[in-house]
Formats: sequence, C-alpha cells, structure tokens
Amino acid sequence: MRKLTLASLLSATMLVSAAPTHAADVKLFRFFGDCAGDYGSVTDVSKANGECGIIQALTNKFNAENKIGAKVVTQTVDWNAYYDLLSATYTTGNIPDVAIMHRSILPNFVKRDLLTPLKGPLTKAGVDFADYVPAAADAVTVGDEAYAMPFDIHALLVHVNVDLMKKAGLVDAAGDPILPKSAAELIEQGKKFKEATGKTYIGMESDSKAAMTVRVFNSLVWQQGSDLIAPDGKKATLDTEAGSKAASLVDEMYKAGLVNKEQDYAGSEQAFLNGDTGLLFNGTWGVDNYDSQAKGGKAGLKSYKVANFPNLFGTPAAWSDSHLWTVPANPERKPEVEEAAVAFLKFLNDNNFQWARTGHLSVRKSVIASEEFKKLPHRSEYAETATIAHAFPAVQNQRAIQDVMITELTSMWLAGRTPGEALTSEQQRVDQILRRNR
Repeated sequence: MRKLTLASLLSATMLVSAAPTHAADVKLFRFFGDCAGDYGSVTDVSKANGECGIIQALTNKFNAENKIGAKVVTQTVDWNAYYDLLSATYTTGNIPDVAIMHRSILPNFVKRDLLTPLKGPLTKAGVDFADYVPAAADAVTVGDEAYAMPFDIHALLVHVNVDLMKKAGLVDAAGDPILPKSAAELIEQGKKFKEATGKTYIGMESDSKAAMTVRVFNSLVWQQGSDLIAPDGKKATLDTEAGSKAASLVDEMYKAGLVNKEQDYAGSEQAFLNGDTGLLFNGTWGVDNYDSQAKGGKAGLKSYKVANFPNLFGTPAAWSDSHLWTVPANPERKPEVEEAAVAFLKFLNDNNFQWARTGHLSVRKSVIASEEFKKLPHRSEYAETATIAHAFPAVQNQRAIQDVMITELTSMWLAGRTPGEALTSEQQRVDQILRRNR
C-alpha cells in the first residue's frame, strides 16, 4: 500500500471539490479504476465492459439523459488508499455526495453516524426494497434503516481451464471439469494434475497482501458449520478445530506444490490467462474479462468455464462481500444536491442488469428472473453461489481484521510457521481488535 501524506489527502479532496458548477453537481467518490480514456464519452452501456467501463458508461448516460440538471463529477481513487481518503473528506469538509462502499466497511461508518439514512429517500424515488434478494437487503440494513443501496454480491468462484483439466483426466463424459468434493480429493487431484500437465493446479494470490487466502480460509471454516467471530461480536473463533482443518488444508496445498507461492494477484491472474493454471481461485468480477479473453483467441486460455467454490467439508459456502452505494452525511449539502444524488442511485438501480454483466451477482430478484440475465455467459455454471454466499460477521474494523489474518495465514508458506502457530497468533490479534471495538 502506498504511503499516504497530507499532500495526497488534500490533493484528492481538492479534486472532489473542484468540479464545474451545474444546476446540481453530484460529487462521486469511487474505485474501480480510471478508464476515461477508453469510455469517457461512451453512453451506450452495452458497448462497455468490465467494472470500470460499465460504471463510467452508466455515469455518462445519467449525465446525458437526466432531466433535473444534474451532473455527476467522478473522482477515482486508488483502491489501496480509498477508505483513508474517504475518511479524510469528513475532516476537510469536501465530503462527496455519493460514495461506493463495501459491506464489510459499512459498520465503521454507520457506527460514527457518517452516512445518510436512505430507505425513505430511495423508496420515495421509486426503489423497491422488496425486489432485493435477502442477502442484499441485509447487507445495507441496520435496525430498521437502510444506510446504503445494494449494487451486487461478489463472491469466491473457481475459474477453470477446461483444456488443462482434460489433459489431466479430470473431466467427465460430457467434458465438464471434475472438481474435488473433499479436502483429501483436492490434494489427490492436484497431484494428478501436476504430474499430467507440469503446470500449476491452483492459481491464487500468495504474497504478503494475499486477501484471496483469507477468503478461501473463511469459506472452508463456514463449510464446517463454524464461524469466524462469536455471535456477540466480542471474541474471534479462529483457533478452533474448524480453523485448524481449514488452515491445515491451505498449508498442505502449498507444501504439495499445488499453488505457486511466488505469485501476487496480477501474477496469478495472468498465469491463468496464459494457460499455465488449471483452477484460479478468484471472484465473480473476473468472469466477463476471462470469457472475453478466451473467446478473443489471443490468450493461452482457450476453453473457459466457471464453477461454484467446491464444497470440501460438507456444507456449501463461499466467501462474499457486496458493493453498496452510500450518501455520506453532510449537514451543509443543499437539498437539490441530495435529490440529484438519490436520482443517480435510482438510475444505477434501474440499470442493475448492466452491472451484472461484470460477472457479479445481481441483487434484484426481477433482474435475476429476466431472460437477458439468464443469457449472460456462464451464469448457470455458478448460479448456486447466490444461495451459498457467506459474508463476514458485521463487526467494525473488518479490514484491520483481514490484514491480521493475511499476515498470519501467509506466514505458513512465507515464513515456515505451522498452522497451529499461525492460528494462535491470529486469534490473539483479532481478539485485540474486537476489544478495541468495544
């Protein structure tokens, strides 16, 4: 993560506030990258691809077509710095009118009264909360109030190079990949794959910033009917039998050479696209890109499929989070600006299908039931993910907890610690964060 300085904080917040004045300027704070060079003037959203392209085209379309004189002015922020810079805007007073947020971060901002309650304004604008799938409605709700508008559910999947799986003899009579159904089978298949192909069985970011490792570990714990935090939110439940089985399996994957421990996120993704990896553990956000690359004919990946994250311990479960849209609290915001911000959110909700083209799971029942959604590539291959998706318990400082878990879990293959040592330290450090939360 790059070091944040006072200059960088002031620069970002000045950029947010420097937009030209219209009938109602809406300052938008978001990540997803900067693709204005490719999509800066695109208003036909069907011509856009990927997270950045689609949100840029949607913003352009709203600016071109809304009848209330509103203009959304976008400030894109580097992912690693995003939440630090968003928090800084409350100090400088240059608070954005709309900001993207993860479900895992929402409790931090709600607890400090930093978000505008949205259930009433969105309902008045025509957003139907009854159309949201339960997991999405739950993601934005605290008590009886909604503090955000759900936009997607993104979850852990398995992306498959079918050609390599076929070479390893791991496809069925129909040519579909055979995925493991137990921890022992995962190791057995991995060794068979490695021997038959000479390539990496599982692609997964493995460096000291490897959030994917935590997502896999969490999924394996949930598959055993256990959880990561006690129901009262006061203590971690990581150094347990379920945690031990999950950490030991991840450790064994590395010791058996089934995962390349030298790869970061970009490296694991590129190796998969190059045709050097059988299974890539990554999220829903990759589906659109990988499908396009495979069909384009230039990537090493030629035959691509997707699957739900494999059930290795008995109870289907896969890590998930959600992108949410919020209106940061600002007592100085003019009513017409807040009205325009809500109108923009309503527009995004109306176009939820377009966002679902990224590969993320739609949050709207009506979109999921639509024929156009069903025709999107690969959706039937991971449809069950919507029902097995698990989110981290709703406690504050989830990012700090994740950072601790990353450090402790990666220490098994980066520093040679045992699963037991890693879990003991992880439990103690997460408990400290939970105590500070209180």
